[in-house]
Amino acid sequence: MGSAVHSRRLAKAGLTLLLAGLLMAHLLRPVEPGPHDPVRLLGRGNGPVAAMLRGTLLEDPHAVLLPKSAEGVAADGVAAPGAPAPACRVLMETAGGRTELQFEPCPNLRQGWLLRVTGNRRRPLPAPHPLLAGPAERLARQQSWTRLKVEQFQVLERPATPIVDLRRSIAARLIEAAGPQRGGLLAALVLGSAVVPLPMELRDAFRAAGLSHALAASGFHLTVLLGLVSALARPLGRPLRLLLAGAAMLLFLLLAGAQGSVVRAVLMGAAALLALEFGRRTRPLGLLAAVVVVMLALNRLWLADVGFQLSVAATAGLLVSATPLEQRLKAWLAPGETGIRRRWGGALAAALAVPIAATIWTLPLQLLHFGVVPAYAVPANLAAAPLLTPLTLASMGLALVAVLLPGLLQPLLVVVNPVAQLLLAIAKGFAGLPMAQWQLGRPMPLLVALFALALLGLVLPGLARRWRRLAQAGLALVVISHLLLLSADQLLLVHQSGPENGRNLLIARHQGRAALIGNRSDPYSCRQVGQLATGLGVARFDWVLLLDPVASSEPACWKGLSAVVVAYGDGSLPLAAGEKLSSPGLEAQALAMDSHGLTLRVGRRQWLLLPDRQALWSWRRSGEPRPEAVWLGFTPRPQDRRQLLAAGPLPRRLWWSGSAGTGPNPPGPWQATGNSGSLLAYGG
Repeated sequence: MGSAVHSRRLAKAGLTLLLAGLLMAHLLRPVEPGPHDPVRLLGRGNGPVAAMLRGTLLEDPHAVLLPKSAEGVAADGVAAPGAPAPACRVLMETAGGRTELQFEPCPNLRQGWLLRVTGNRRRPLPAPHPLLAGPAERLARQQSWTRLKVEQFQVLERPATPIVDLRRSIAARLIEAAGPQRGGLLAALVLGSAVVPLPMELRDAFRAAGLSHALAASGFHLTVLLGLVSALARPLGRPLRLLLAGAAMLLFLLLAGAQGSVVRAVLMGAAALLALEFGRRTRPLGLLAAVVVVMLALNRLWLADVGFQLSVAATAGLLVSATPLEQRLKAWLAPGETGIRRRWGGALAAALAVPIAATIWTLPLQLLHFGVVPAYAVPANLAAAPLLTPLTLASMGLALVAVLLPGLLQPLLVVVNPVAQLLLAIAKGFAGLPMAQWQLGRPMPLLVALFALALLGLVLPGLARRWRRLAQAGLALVVISHLLLLSADQLLLVHQSGPENGRNLLIARHQGRAALIGNRSDPYSCRQVGQLATGLGVARFDWVLLLDPVASSEPACWKGLSAVVVAYGDGSLPLAAGEKLSSPGLEAQALAMDSHGLTLRVGRRQWLLLPDRQALWSWRRSGEPRPEAVWLGFTPRPQDRRQLLAAGPLPRRLWWSGSAGTGPNPPGPWQATGNSGSLLAYGG
């Protein structure tokens, strides 16, 4: 008998390992465009290639800013909702595959419309650095590998899209009745922030306060909806209860869209509902694992969806850690007490356990993707929790009124508006506190993996003491390693938008502080610098030097990155010859009046910065000695290389922005970024 049980266990373990191996092979298989995808017409080149396409819009157009390089290549940049934006982008499904359309100016188009478009098609640029969001990576997750800048288009058909129209109508009427912030919040509590045009200020406040999950369609919103349906349908028979609950889940899925987090919530909700109705016991953690496996087997691209990852991690944290954590908190808050203290202590322990468990389990993903931790997430969730359920129920009722009796919206909002305003005040209040977003920088993926294992060793119940001590040691090792990397001297070069006259960003770091030198002052470059600063764990730059001859159209953006911003404003050079811009360990000095040439000191190492050929020629005429490290902001021609070689021994490092060229490179440490890329040197 024992031998048979042992054999069954071995067979079950072997089958589990086999299925896990097959799933991993499925997930790790690279995503490739289909044989008739529009990218196949580009061959090996990047374009642009004239094309005419016919297809269906998969979404409403998104307003964007499309700054151009010297070559006219459009770059990504999302515009704030409500801000004037002359351009937009939208994904289109063609017979061969998907492509992204870029319109400038943005026409009035809608999801589901059939279009014929003509224009120039090309491959999107990859991200020049892992900390930046690149259009190539973003579109690959949407199974698109080309972009088309539309020159002419024709609407061929406007088919009926009742679900999309209903979603759009609910959001528009709530926003019109309650305003962009309160109305947007109410619409997001019903539809999810992915399909509602929320003001950027609102998104940022909820993100900084650790309340983003309240705006995203998730299991919480479905639980509230199913709770309401179950309460109303309790007197009815089982078939009717199941029918109403199924209809509610289907409506939730249609209105919120088939996002990974929404599909997971619906599948788990359906399984749990069936088990409850038929009196079957379920293992929630096993159910979560089964749902995730089925979803990834059907669509492996969900694995790369950050919302799906956070949803699965938070759900697992609640299932595994919430109850043990509640018991520990209850023992600490009300140890052996009776009466009022025990009741309040138990209630507080239950309220704290949920946000703490969700925060701990999602912390590695927060660091991996954002490098930022909302420092007040637990108290913010504790303050917002009593409002979320009634406000979500009220929002669902208002959505129904907006569809059936829109004239009653204003009277009903008199009751709901104060609650919505209070939730907004909580989010903005916590977001406005000092260090609301704790910028730790994005650690290396290996460190994040070790950090996640160490956290599991601390939060999983039932582990032996020696394993917990090992987890504590691992956690300390990860933290120390990350801090050492953040405090090391380094120079990061990021180059984007073409081989010549592209965007060059030089970030110098010394003992945890940083300074920036850039050759573009446009808003898109400022947003890129902000992304890099967040990923690097830099709260503020010591100083910023901008070499763009055109004054910035948004100087406030740069002022938000540093208190010291030196840039063109009156047509003169930012720094005169011999002038310095310095902070401890970081110093830039102008070489001459007739060029942008600079010397940059990072710790003990000195770099020669020559952004253009004029700077190279000016430096050669000056007779200044060459430091051990040189950067060229352009692709050197043979005569440029000869000038550098004639100045003496090869520098220890020589970088340039652009392609490596076709001819052989001189011996030594010559490194090129390519048309879009980055270089990094530690020790300056």
